[in-house]
Amino acid sequence: MLYVGLDLSRKRLDWQALDELGERVAGGAAPPDRDGLARLGRRLGDAEVLAVIESMSGARFVHDELELQGWDVRVADALKARGIAPLACKTDRIDCWVLAELARLDLVPEVWLPGPAVRAERERARFRLSLVRHRVSLKNRVHAVLFQHGIANPHSDLFGPAGREMLVRLALPEPWRSTVACSLELIDTLNVEIRACERQLERLGADHCYVPLLTSCPGIGWVLAYTIASEIGDIGRFASPRKLVGYTGLCPRVEQSGERDRRGALRKNGPTYLRWALIEAAHVAVRCHPPYRELAERMRSRHGRSRGSNIAAVEIGRRLSEAIWHMLTNNQPFAPAGAASRLAA
Repeated sequence: MLYVGLDLSRKRLDWQALDELGERVAGGAAPPDRDGLARLGRRLGDAEVLAVIESMSGARFVHDELELQGWDVRVADALKARGIAPLACKTDRIDCWVLAELARLDLVPEVWLPGPAVRAERERARFRLSLVRHRVSLKNRVHAVLFQHGIANPHSDLFGPAGREMLVRLALPEPWRSTVACSLELIDTLNVEIRACERQLERLGADHCYVPLLTSCPGIGWVLAYTIASEIGDIGRFASPRKLVGYTGLCPRVEQSGERDRRGALRKNGPTYLRWALIEAAHVAVRCHPPYRELAERMRSRHGRSRGSNIAAVEIGRRLSEAIWHMLTNNQPFAPAGAASRLAA
């Protein structure tokens, strides 16, 4: 058995191979493309290989290509790996050696890798969100142009029919007039693409086993339901509601040592898109679900309107996460009373 540590950068993949006694067998660098990885797989011959690479952009491609070469490839949590083996000196070669040692000692803090179907679901939901964010950015630019020229907006929707008519009549100087015209054209194009994405998500979500259950939850429509389902993947990998709440990153930082007990901001160690979807659902749930509305009002009276609303959204997001675990695990729709177990934070 050979143990290989892999350190990926944009232009190369450094690697170190150790034997069962921890002695260096081989090492070097390879291009992180399909041909380079195929050559690397052949270089170690028919030996049984356990390789480790830190989780980062591109790690999944390396993982898939080397597994095609017969390697057993694990993806390690980068933060946890550094916690197990802190370094006084950090180089690519040392990083590879540390990962190979973790593999040899069976101490790899492995992360879960979704299968091709879940990856495709995530890409569809994330691409729609990316388009929406581009559209919001363009709309904000148009609002900024009006503000810079002292033009009031009397319409609730500047980009509705009445608002568009007002924008056409405006006598803005160049280049601001061209900026507004071009922004409106791009917004129209994005609207078409976003609607196409939503139709696709709606069609695929109808056959998803989690989406119908998630839409019974307060604040979760079918777009958010598809996003949450794709980001969670298999609910069976979470042993309890607390595990799912921890995965969302909606838990505060806790540092305890002796008599010191510090509570800080959210950890945000989970998928960004899952956390975003839960917070969005929380804001909607405040408007449509009385118990959550009452919680938000208590937080606003205690902490002020802005900060209280944010605190309430996080708290409701955690409660929704617990409810989602029970719903998907037991294959039941949302229960208005909520989950009975304690929250993770």
